[in-house]
Amino acid sequence: MNAPRDIVLLGSTGSIGTQAIDIVRRNPDRFRVVALGAGGGNVELLAAQALELGVDAVGVARASVAQDLQLAFYAEAQRRGYPTGGFKIPKILAGPSAMAELAEWPCDIVLNGVVGSLGLAPTLAALRAGRTLALANKESLVAGGHLVRAAVTRPGQIVPVDSEHTALAQCLRSGGRAEVRRLIVTASGGPFRGRRRDELTSVTPEQALAHPTWNMGQVITINSATMVNKALEVIEAHELFDVPYADITVMIHPTSVIHSMVEFVDGSTIAQASPPDMRLPIAVALGWPDRVPGAAAAVDWTASHTWEFAPLDDVAFPAVALAKAAGEAGRCRPAIYNAANEECVAAFVAGRLPFLGIVDTLERVLESAPDFGEPGTVEEVLAAESWARARAQEIISGSVEGA
Repeated sequence: MNAPRDIVLLGSTGSIGTQAIDIVRRNPDRFRVVALGAGGGNVELLAAQALELGVDAVGVARASVAQDLQLAFYAEAQRRGYPTGGFKIPKILAGPSAMAELAEWPCDIVLNGVVGSLGLAPTLAALRAGRTLALANKESLVAGGHLVRAAVTRPGQIVPVDSEHTALAQCLRSGGRAEVRRLIVTASGGPFRGRRRDELTSVTPEQALAHPTWNMGQVITINSATMVNKALEVIEAHELFDVPYADITVMIHPTSVIHSMVEFVDGSTIAQASPPDMRLPIAVALGWPDRVPGAAAAVDWTASHTWEFAPLDDVAFPAVALAKAAGEAGRCRPAIYNAANEECVAAFVAGRLPFLGIVDTLERVLESAPDFGEPGTVEEVLAAESWARARAQEIISGSVEGA
């Protein structure tokens, strides 16, 4: 039997991280977590994870919580009944560079489940260190795709974790790159599937947060309602698989069982199907190219199923077309798109921007963006994002004042 794969888990207290730990917990012969990283908002959970898994190092992005984390270790050890001095405190890294330092920690796989632009630096660090990267951080490819491509040291070094992209990766094993005609990325359609644009004018944040299929965070749930989330996934698919934007199609699939498909030149379409459960794509990424038995439940083939597909309405939901144009233009446009969207979502939740104003504002930000050129550093990406956030706020404030 092969030795367990050593994993550095970044974003361990979030949804991806906790589900990854569930996979590791159930497969101790295959996986071992050697280091954990998190933002620092839940040091109690981080300490509990670290003591349970016996990791060598723990990192928090917020330096101010390092002492709180150390105290949390002592409290957790006491709760577990460890005698004084009867347990080892892992090495603690704290501050903005902690995640990148952990990404270089000796291991087989770095699972990057960090949320936001904070995830770009550890992605680059893991790749440059030659680690296999299980990537769940969207911003790495959306905002820093040019940098990420340059940092890859070998083919297949990045294994996607998003359900759509892991589905595409699995389907692509059915043929060679030259045999691929198009990628079909599926979308649930969110809570407003089938509505016309004029039926979306009075949408409230409560309505936008009522996703019919997935239980996700606030920003990603609203992104699903606007189709921005699917737009970002199209950019990711282009960066991961080097398929032209014109050959990436979005189809609405409300039940979220077919996670994506690949059409080949002979007319065949290969689909990956499974009930909505992120533990499966996480397990696929950690075990790649091998599968992890029992990672998640399979489709019940003793029952009847009806699966619906419909084309995306680009008039009601223009976010995908806008993202494709941004991706084709390059020069930090995808980073601008993503950062401006985060500001717009926050303004919508706060009642300062209507639902349709989210993507309309994105379009105005992109139209007024200067030419930043292709980024050569993380700092250049962050500078473009900073400009985008300020410009979005400027447009939002003008809209509010003019209302």
